[in-house]
Amino acid sequence: MLSAWIGSITFAGAAILYILLSLGLPYGEFAMGGKHRIMPSQMRVACAISVVIQLIAILYLLQAGHVISIGLPFDRGVCYFFSVYLILNTVMNILSKSKKERLVMTPLSLITAICFGFTAIMSGS
Repeated sequence: MLSAWIGSITFAGAAILYILLSLGLPYGEFAMGGKHRIMPSQMRVACAISVVIQLIAILYLLQAGHVISIGLPFDRGVCYFFSVYLILNTVMNILSKSKKERLVMTPLSLITAICFGFTAIMSGS
């Protein structure tokens, strides 16, 4: 399913950003409100945890989209959850004080939310 591929690629882009942030690279203006160019150590840990969650979400999306089959339970429900979460994330990105976060992460988050939602709906058919 194309939406699973698109959503996985866009979410992988976010995961790569968060890997770079967790390593201390200066891309903080794209995430978490854009307050820190380089994330403080506690926020780096949060970024690393976020990467794990994002990678698990990608697996769920690919399974719900019938791209892979690895036996994850509740794949549609997890996709609905991430769709709602990413819609809320999109709103937070729109409200960010960081222009970079608004311009880059808002559309990325919205596209990913739509892909999770569409994949969840279509996987039930």
